[in-house]
Amino acid sequence: QVQLVESGGGSVQAGGSLTLSCAASGYTYSSNCLGWFRQAPGKEREGVAAIFTSGGTLYADSVKGRFTISRDNAKHTIYLQMNSLKPEDTAIYYCAAECSSGAGRTVVAGPGVYWGQGTQVTVSS
Repeated sequence: QVQLVESGGGSVQAGGSLTLSCAASGYTYSSNCLGWFRQAPGKEREGVAAIFTSGGTLYADSVKGRFTISRDNAKHTIYLQMNSLKPEDTAIYYCAAECSSGAGRTVVAGPGVYWGQGTQVTVSS
């Protein structure tokens, strides 16, 4: 059964921190690429960060130096540590399996992408 379950969203003031978690079923956790995407109101879904089975990571330019993606293989869980949050980080954050690296080293959804249900992150100024 394919399952990705996010948690850890919430409301925080600018400059604050949040950590998102995504528990993945065995099948999806074996994906070469697990990642985080976000979608703000009125905007397209965009890739935020990805982690590969090789251990390599990839970040959107807008979050480099502030966000860190990691994985716990024993728990089949990936995390997104978000520091120095800005109001423009406000969005629904989605966990994804079967992401990939796109042109310009961006995080993109693969053709067979699986999505979690999403978790809201709100950053107030």
